[in-house]
Amino acid sequence: MRINYKEMKKLDKKSLEDLYADVDWSAYTKDLDKLQQSVANSLYVLTAWQEEELIGLIRVVGDGLSIIYIQDLLVKNAYHNQKIGSELIQSVLHKYADVRQKVLLTEEAPNTRYFYEKNGFKSCDQGDAIAFARLDF
Repeated sequence: MRINYKEMKKLDKKSLEDLYADVDWSAYTKDLDKLQQSVANSLYVLTAWQEEELIGLIRVVGDGLSIIYIQDLLVKNAYHNQKIGSELIQSVLHKYADVRQKVLLTEEAPNTRYFYEKNGFKSCDQGDAIAFARLDF
């Protein structure tokens, strides 16, 4: 199986809906117009494709000089454990190697900590930094 990676911000709503719904990110799929616009307005988007099917995506926001924030990293469930997520995140880390602050916020899940630590991230509860967030749902 050959996965193709493409930089693209303009994605059709159906592809986005299928990807975000597959990973149960229903807060995003409630307003597909807003999701599509959010992706298009991102600093950088790298997508993963199996033929014509969008199977993964990483979305970066920020200034690209002093800080990037990895807003979304998704891979369809059927494609987990094939290094697609690592390829997406490593591509972003390489592209923004000179940026000092690389930040992401995610939910605690069984393999989450392991995945991000193996890709070079450190949880703020284990380092010198402290993280704060205000999440209005």
